[in-house]
Amino acid sequence: MITLYDCATAPSPRRARILLAEKGVAYETVEIDLRRGEQLGDAYRQVNPQCTVPALRTDEGGLLTDNAAITAWLEARFPEPNVLGSTPAEKAEIASWNWRVEFEGLLAIAEAMRNSAPAMAERALAGPVNYAQIPELAQRGLARARQFFATLDERLAGRDFLAVDRFSIADITAVVAVDFARVIKLRVDEQVPELQRWRQGMALRPSMSL
Repeated sequence: MITLYDCATAPSPRRARILLAEKGVAYETVEIDLRRGEQLGDAYRQVNPQCTVPALRTDEGGLLTDNAAITAWLEARFPEPNVLGSTPAEKAEIASWNWRVEFEGLLAIAEAMRNSAPAMAERALAGPVNYAQIPELAQRGLARARQFFATLDERLAGRDFLAVDRFSIADITAVVAVDFARVIKLRVDEQVPELQRWRQGMALRPSMSL
């Protein structure tokens, strides 16, 4: 049986949940309470020394400790519906946009949140090592996140999907990033109408409620 080490309130494991739902894959869940610091405890360190979620125990016995590995394994193990591209051109476009969403979106939002939230005074980066906040990075992260919304709005003009002409992993990552931005008080509204239209369309997919 596949097991997902999850946290219902965190964006990264949500990416894995959505992908599992889109693939129609059954799995068990082990909830890791990040607010209580359970990811840093000895029990979870024995599972994943990186102290991050998601982690996925495959039905072959392997342990995958990041979304890149989880996505690659799920696509190979359950190839339909395809989310990483079928042709060389599709694979390249999807990979490019997925990387951009991670770097320009998710990392920017995390930078703003982790360098400003009082509860993360010594947890500016995820993982087993503590790092102090740098307030200037919070300001930069917010500016980057706003630019990310503008980039998505421009890209989505006249499009139903972000990377190619069908649903892909880039759409999953972008939905999670856009929704995660609420932690820095950045929301989809009429100032980004194309992004707003796309997000409303994504909401029609059952997986997006996870």
